[in-house]
Amino acid sequence: MRIDIMTLFPDTVSAVLHESILGRAAKRGLIEINCVQIRDYTENKQNQVDDYPYGGGWGCVMMAQPLKSCLDAIKADSEGMNRRVLYMSPQGKPYTQETAKRLRTYDQLVLVCGHYEGVDERFIEACVDEEISLGDFVLTGGEIAAMAVADSVCRLLPGVLSDEACYTGESHWDGLLEYPQYTRPETWEGRTVPQVLLEGNHAKVELWRRRKQLERTRDKRPDLFEKLVLTDETDKKLHAEVLRESGRVRLEQPITYRAARADELPRILEITDQARASLRRFHVDQWQGSYPNEDAFHGDLARGECFVVLHGDEIAAFFTLKGGVEETYDSITDGKWSSDAPYCTLHRCAVAQEYRSSGMAEAMLRCAEEQTRKNGVKYLRADTHRKNKPMQRLLRDGGFRYRGNIEVHAEPGHDPSRQAYEKMLKEKK
Repeated sequence: MRIDIMTLFPDTVSAVLHESILGRAAKRGLIEINCVQIRDYTENKQNQVDDYPYGGGWGCVMMAQPLKSCLDAIKADSEGMNRRVLYMSPQGKPYTQETAKRLRTYDQLVLVCGHYEGVDERFIEACVDEEISLGDFVLTGGEIAAMAVADSVCRLLPGVLSDEACYTGESHWDGLLEYPQYTRPETWEGRTVPQVLLEGNHAKVELWRRRKQLERTRDKRPDLFEKLVLTDETDKKLHAEVLRESGRVRLEQPITYRAARADELPRILEITDQARASLRRFHVDQWQGSYPNEDAFHGDLARGECFVVLHGDEIAAFFTLKGGVEETYDSITDGKWSSDAPYCTLHRCAVAQEYRSSGMAEAMLRCAEEQTRKNGVKYLRADTHRKNKPMQRLLRDGGFRYRGNIEVHAEPGHDPSRQAYEKMLKEKK
């Protein structure tokens, strides 16, 4: 693979990427990394690469011409290669291990490092295939991001690492974090290596490591744990054991739903508190302040709009289903509803903590759809915060379509923006 990095600091980037494993791979001809100085392609004596932005504003913007000329020179030197041009940008899609796997299939990657207040938008529109972000933060320039992308892709190429297992067993390869590692001495400051690693039983070691991957992912990255899709039967068994140990429940009893009763409000509030804490932990500004509070649920109960979802006899989830017009939905932007026909709105809903990743959320959604049909309505609408990825995934996987953006009534200082979804329900045969 060939990687060309367009940068204002080629010596610095090259010094890092030509050391250690990548440096040895380059010497063996497995990879080629070129760091190209953008200033070499300017058209003025000052080697100027930036200028003030039209319309005013803070700082300067990198000009399109030097960037385009630099890219053209790279392309001319690598004709016929299966190429991908990437711009390192805080506005790009979050970079993941899956992205690295995809990018390793190209013959050539061209990584564009921006600086100052960014680059002329016309260069992005005309020349960039994809924007990539390391996360929701801003760096001084794109060099650190480019080096991270180059390193993560190159180490997946054949021959760069000594064995494929060097990366397939690492964190994020299959959605799990890596198991804990130990080396000599056997006991250090009173801490001893787990006995299973000292017994020499390789089958037991592999089972222990896989279990630790599941436990670590559950404890350190619950967002990843909730997205796991396991196909191996041993993995499924270990997953179930890890869920039980964490207090979570498998769906082994009938799932039903009915209108909630006033005496069930404490359980509804308990589940609400669990969901609110989870939203805050992941910085999702959706259930704000004390919302939804006891008064809100009293109103839902009085109108017959609050429902509980039961696993056997236990309340595992709840949802509020409102009929009639939802005024905030009339202000939809960047899209439109598919129909003006009557609809129900899925409002306050949550799954008990011990039922997360069990399929209960999907069951709750099916119950809301069934109640919508019972109300004689065939359209169901819902909204969620732009950072609430699990809810967005639940709705999309459940057949809902993204329709646009709305603004809800929010407490001062909180985000009122929501993504709106809609589903047309088919009649049951």
